[in-house]
Amino acid sequence: MCLAVPMKIVEINGLEAVAELQGVRRKVRLDLVDGCRVGDYVLIHAGFVIEKLDEEQARKSLETWEEFLSLQDD
Repeated sequence: MCLAVPMKIVEINGLEAVAELQGVRRKVRLDLVDGCRVGDYVLIHAGFVIEKLDEEQARKSLETWEEFLSLQDD
């Protein structure tokens, strides 16, 4: 099973970026998607940005993640 996580880009240095989700930051690669900028929401898989998301898509995806994670606490 593949899993892609929505994150927000907070820094860019060449083809490497830092993306953040709920205060957790990870280095990610931008090789696969052109035109990423600071502030963009993206899907991350295996350390690579695989898709840019608009704000609405990101919001829905993050809500789904939060719901899933809340079920893990039960």
